[in-house]
Amino acid sequence: MSITYIFKFLENDSELKFETAGVNEERVERIPTEPAEWTKLDYCQCTNCPLKASETEHCPAALDIQPIVEGFRELPGFTKVDVTVVTSNREYHKITGLEEGLRSLMGLVMANSECPILKNLKPMAFTHLPFSNQDEFIIRSVGTYLLRQYYNMKDHEEPDWNLDGLVSLNKELQLVNQAVWQRVHSACEGDSNLKALLSFFTLSSSVSYSLESQLLKLKSKFLDETDPFKEFELQQGAK
Repeated sequence: MSITYIFKFLENDSELKFETAGVNEERVERIPTEPAEWTKLDYCQCTNCPLKASETEHCPAALDIQPIVEGFRELPGFTKVDVTVVTSNREYHKITGLEEGLRSLMGLVMANSECPILKNLKPMAFTHLPFSNQDEFIIRSVGTYLLRQYYNMKDHEEPDWNLDGLVSLNKELQLVNQAVWQRVHSACEGDSNLKALLSFFTLSSSVSYSLESQLLKLKSKFLDETDPFKEFELQQGAK
């Protein structure tokens, strides 16, 4: 179902609204009537992009984020905003810096992009959590990936319980992130878009470069001496 981000600027009560979608089948992004030069596929094209400029004129992800970039291109990242996120099931609300609100919105839009690499994140768009912190991002990333491995196992395919594929995917995403940042850099006067992208990239880099340490840090939140799942596993093993 559609997801709407409403940015209310505290200094003058003005608003900017962006409607996107959580799943591809219900995409409501509008293709810009005048695509910007920086959206052309061969403009700072990702080094790992499988698309060809002779067949695809514009980068799918760049087209999706162009309205966002243009809406906030002159604003500094520290601008205080009252952000409301409206989904079909609930609403989220936070007074924060523009950078955090944009990070959340851009993350959703890029995860729902038709970019051949970013589209691997569509399950994350389906379970979109606005304003998520690093721990929540790790839990959702790993949980989503492991659920996919469960389905692979049920379909008689080889599951990847060691998360090797997740690390590899996020290394690919890092290359995409770098190219997207270079694209957007040429279109901005303020730093809100750039800081939002850098913040989003920092989250994804924690998966590609320090996933094991991130999971070790979270282990105590899931396993301890009184953990009911651990007790259940011990009882099952004793049978």
